[in-house]
Order: sequence, then structure tokens, then C-alpha cells
Amino acid sequence: MSDKPPPTRMNQQVFKGKKKAAVGGFRLLKKKADALKAKFRDYAKAIAETKGTMADDTKDAFFSLTQAEYAAGDFKKAVLEGNMVAQVRVTSAVDNVAGVKLPVFNLQETGAVNDNQTLGLVGGGKKIQASRDRFGLVLKNLIKLASLQTSFVTLDEAMKVTNRRVNALENVTIPRIEGILSYISRELDELEREDFTRLKKVQAAKEERIKEEQARKDEEAKIAKAELGGYYDDS
Repeated sequence: MSDKPPPTRMNQQVFKGKKKAAVGGFRLLKKKADALKAKFRDYAKAIAETKGTMADDTKDAFFSLTQAEYAAGDFKKAVLEGNMVAQVRVTSAVDNVAGVKLPVFNLQETGAVNDNQTLGLVGGGKKIQASRDRFGLVLKNLIKLASLQTSFVTLDEAMKVTNRRVNALENVTIPRIEGILSYISRELDELEREDFTRLKKVQAAKEERIKEEQARKDEEAKIAKAELGGYYDDS
């Protein structure tokens, strides 16, 4: 019992407050864990769908590149030698899910124009543009997938931490507080029984003293009366 606090009324109230706080925290964390779990399933579904479409989109993009090279010739060297400026950038933001900050990546067009826009004027321009559009779609889906998977990993770690806290409260903290409250309650009941027994003994002893004192007084009064009666008889 050395690890338990003294069984006092004050400690009983203190641990009742701790239990109330622990139960409240457990309920909030349980709701948070459920919300994270639902979001986790949504991300897993979105990742599976995005990966499923990316396979076909990537295949179509490289097939369109082959078609463009067939129609316009080998234009890769011209692209590499041109003055290339980024037409898209990746921006980041934060999404808050049940108090967990999840990174979100987005594709943003810069509006810049590259020198290679003139490719295909001689021939194959439509095929080059189609290939550019196909790879643009692949890039968009790739950024979306990166955002989903990064958030998915972050969400997974947050779920593990939250679940550990929920399990600790449910299986360790709350049972420990309940055990201490049970111990304090038993000890207080035992002290009350001891106090009641002691009070009964004190009361019984007091009543016994009163009876003895009354008996002594009655005896003294009887003796005094007897002596007084003898005095009158002698006179």
C-alpha cells in the first residue's frame, strides 16, 4: 500500500476529480481516434483509386509521346536546348483533421511560356500538344498522389499516438484511479467502523460512570438519612 495516498476525504475528492478528467479525456480521444480512422479509410481509398488511374494515364502519356515523335521526329534535343521556364509549381497547404495537421500539395500554373511552344509548327504539332496534355495529367495525378500518401503517413502516425493514449487511459490510468478510490473507500469505511465502535465503548464507559456515580450518591444519601434518623431517635 506504500504507493497509495493516505485514505482521507480530501484525497478521495482529489481522485474523484482525476477520474472525471481521465474519463472525459478518454471520451474525447476516442472520438478523435474514430474521426482519424474514418479519414484514414478515405485516404486509403483515394490512394488506391489514384494509383489505379495513374497506371493507365502513364501508359497513355508515353504512347502519346511515341506518336508525337513519329509525327514530328525526335524533338527531345530541341526541348532540352530551349530556354525552359517552369509553367507549373507545387504549392503546399495544411489541412486540419481532428487537431492533426496534414500536408496538402497543389499544382499551380505560373502562366510562363517556353520557347518549345513553337515545336511542331512544321508537323506533328497536335500530337506534341496531346502528349504535353497527357503528361500534364500524369503530373497532376502524381502531385495528388504525393499529397495523399504524405497525409496518409502523417495520419497513420497520429492514429498510433492517439490509440496508445486511448489504451493507456482505458487500461492503465482509469483502472489505477478506480483502484485507489476503492482502497480509500474501504479504508474510510473501516475507520468509520472503528470510530463507531470506539464511540460505543466511550459511551458505555460514560454511562457506567454515571451509574456508579448515581449509585454512590444514592448510597451516601441513604447513609445520611439513616444517620439523621438515629440522631432524632436519641434525642
